[in-house]
Amino acid sequence: MLEGFTWFRQSAYRWTDGELNVYIDPWGVDEGSPPADLILITHAHQDHFQPDEIDRLRVDGTRLIAPHDIAESLKGDLTPIAPGDVAEAFGIKIQAVPAYNIVEERLEKHPKENNWVGYLVELGGHTCYHAGDTDHLPELETISTDVAFLPVGGTYTMDVPQAADLARAMKPGVAVPMHYGFVVGTVSDEQAFREQAAPVKVETFRPTNPFEC
Repeated sequence: MLEGFTWFRQSAYRWTDGELNVYIDPWGVDEGSPPADLILITHAHQDHFQPDEIDRLRVDGTRLIAPHDIAESLKGDLTPIAPGDVAEAFGIKIQAVPAYNIVEERLEKHPKENNWVGYLVELGGHTCYHAGDTDHLPELETISTDVAFLPVGGTYTMDVPQAADLARAMKPGVAVPMHYGFVVGTVSDEQAFREQAAPVKVETFRPTNPFEC
């Protein structure tokens, strides 16, 4: 189910089937990487929204999907999106889901009223959920997905125990930790998540950029 995915850093991924190239929150994308057919942005923080990276990856025909506050600053073939919205690009169905904080000490980091998002995307015959930056929200527990990319680094998002709780509630086919080892969290978070998310299957990637913490 994870064939075609590359992890760059933080929450930045590419999925390709050899023809289509889909980027989510591109940051630290390797020079020489293929241009984007579709770019999905979850929210406006600089470790997820890098305008220079978007400009480097986009070509004529690139589709962009982003929350409304980001859409105002971007040009081109752009679809603004909010939680609950559904879009389609290149035959790929894209559903925006809520992503915000409910833990007291980080309420101001990702306020619900910002309408920032995660994405539920059908890629290569599998449903993939990219959580963006979020806490363990009750409305996320009902998501049915083959793959769940979940932030585990804490401070701005769920920490390992909270992400593991969400993974067990969602019961995806496989859970993948992200948003650790860069800015927040440490490399050890991946093993801790693997242990605490059991019996959910956990797979991890090595990022193309070296871990920083």
